[in-house]
Amino acid sequence: MSHIEEFGFESEVNHPANLNKIKSDKGIAPPYQSCHTAVTNDGYVFEGHVPGPVIQRFLAAPPKDAIGLAVPGMPEGSPGMEVGNRFDPYDVLLLKKNGSYEVYQHIAAQRL
Repeated sequence: MSHIEEFGFESEVNHPANLNKIKSDKGIAPPYQSCHTAVTNDGYVFEGHVPGPVIQRFLAAPPKDAIGLAVPGMPEGSPGMEVGNRFDPYDVLLLKKNGSYEVYQHIAAQRL
């Protein structure tokens, strides 16, 4: 939460009884799910540890037929998963309305 707030986003924490249903209802297929789900007022979803600058770029020009972005799992070094200097490169996935995905951005370093 503090990471996205550093980039000017307002957030509100909710602990729904059935988070998996929300993920399913929003179109986030199981292979793309992670521990956190954010939903904007416009209905875009951000699943997992998506870096703030990547969210900003997406929201400035949302791709056609996109439902949002996802970082499946919890890669070391992603926002909120910092462990010293340890870092595993990872992909931010663009989730599409038809259930498919593509790599939106490859994250090769801890700081963008």
